[in-house]
Amino acid sequence: MTPDALPPANRTIARRRLDQLGIGLAGLCALHCLLTLVVVSALGLGGHFLLDENIHRVGLLLALAVAALAIGRGMLRSGRRLPFAVALGGLALMGVALLVPHGTDEFLLTLAGVAIVSAAHWLNMRAAH
Repeated sequence: MTPDALPPANRTIARRRLDQLGIGLAGLCALHCLLTLVVVSALGLGGHFLLDENIHRVGLLLALAVAALAIGRGMLRSGRRLPFAVALGGLALMGVALLVPHGTDEFLLTLAGVAIVSAAHWLNMRAAH
């Protein structure tokens, strides 16, 4: 069954759940950043796993996929471009964070990026109403 074959109410619910998933992923990313900072700095544990660049790459890929589905579809349905533009800015910051060495700059870029992507998902949910 194609998404367009679903009744309008079900399409709205599906889009809303994707946006909620995007917000949840952003929260998990922020939690990962904060826990990594605390655990590695205070205890010196888990650096090999928590600082692994693959975690960040996979997180960015998940954020891109969920944003493309939820926000891209939202833009096509509602015609509102603001959530899409905001998401692009946040995803760009997350991408730049992959290019800088681990540390304060990466931490701040990532947190700013996930906060902005989360805001884009929130805007997208509001645009659906």
